[in-house]
Amino acid sequence: MNNGKFCAALFDLDGVVFDTEPQYTVFWGNQFRKYYPDQPGMEQKIKGMTLVQIYEAYFKDENVQKRITSELDEFEQNMNFEYVKDFKSFVTDIRANGVKTAVVTSSNKAKMENVYSKCPEFKSYFDAILTSEDFAESKPSPDCYLKAAQRFGFKSDECVVFEDSFNGLKSGRAAEMYVVGLSTTNEALAIEGCSDHVISDYEGLNFEKMCELIL
Repeated sequence: MNNGKFCAALFDLDGVVFDTEPQYTVFWGNQFRKYYPDQPGMEQKIKGMTLVQIYEAYFKDENVQKRITSELDEFEQNMNFEYVKDFKSFVTDIRANGVKTAVVTSSNKAKMENVYSKCPEFKSYFDAILTSEDFAESKPSPDCYLKAAQRFGFKSDECVVFEDSFNGLKSGRAAEMYVVGLSTTNEALAIEGCSDHVISDYEGLNFEKMCELIL
């Protein structure tokens, strides 16, 4: 069983479990070019934000929100949910060694229903799934990860966070947890300062390796 140091693995969803961030970057890039044509790169600033937060910050008009929501629903119905390389073998190995696992995502329940439909095995990899409806403050607040730790009854130093976005990495750090950054969304050099360890995917990573990193 686990060594008492690595008791829970808390995963963001997009860019961490699924390699979907490039698809979302294209979607939001198109939206921002329509409404903020003179501000390139806005799609990078929203990573880790909930849809509500994006609307409150950038799209306050209710008619615009309805149009984007409709387009986003259609987009997510047709997007591909491909697991980050070797995620399935990694999560299976750590669970076999007694580690609790949870998804901690800014996505809402409606998005997750689409995930469950397209990937029926998804729930079997996790002991808990926390969505935007489960916490009052979104990333970079530590609220979501602290709630996940509380769900399992673990302390912060017993949990490892897996994140890709700057807001998510900051959230894990603020929760005082060990943070593994995935360079699926941002360059490895860019996220080093927000991470305790950086990986490009889960190849070669297992329970034993994680214990070595934490110690």
